[in-house]
Amino acid sequence: MARKAAPDAREAPLSPARVAPLSHARVAPLSHEHRRAVEGVLRAFGPAAQGPGPRHPPSVPRPDSDDEYLGAFDAQGTLIGYACFGSTPGTDRGYDLYWIAVHPSAQHTGCGTVLLNAVEQRLIALNARLAMVEVSSRPDHAGIRGFYAARGYTESARVRGFYTPTDDRIVFTKRFQAVMRRRATLGGRHE
Repeated sequence: MARKAAPDAREAPLSPARVAPLSHARVAPLSHEHRRAVEGVLRAFGPAAQGPGPRHPPSVPRPDSDDEYLGAFDAQGTLIGYACFGSTPGTDRGYDLYWIAVHPSAQHTGCGTVLLNAVEQRLIALNARLAMVEVSSRPDHAGIRGFYAARGYTESARVRGFYTPTDDRIVFTKRFQAVMRRRATLGGRHE
């Protein structure tokens, strides 16, 4: 069976008039061919992405990395957002959601929710037990904290003064129902 090609890696300027509310966006894995488009999304944040707080991961997965990157593409095939996540070393099925970034012109269209839903579906398929997201307590990150809280993530930890004396590290988590895997036994029976 032939595999569908991923949407192209076009880096087109977005304008609020061009991005309509999304009930869905095409979500596909990202690869090195998407590097420029991802960097374009990140550049669009300008100084807002600077300063203390969680740093974004590399714009595309490194060849030696098990991290997964998903992109959200609009109807024209332009990358409008991406998510990056990976297993947390030393945990029982714990995963870090490192980053969801949506181009400022595509925010408040549902793209972030589409990406988060795709990440969660992938985590469920991986039989994840827990997803963790690190967020800054900076006032300009209030919308990010609200985004996760509205989608079932709860504040599970706070390290006061982590990034700066007045900027805390906040860890949000969401737990997933474990799927019992059946193992085949002799005679074709399952345990």
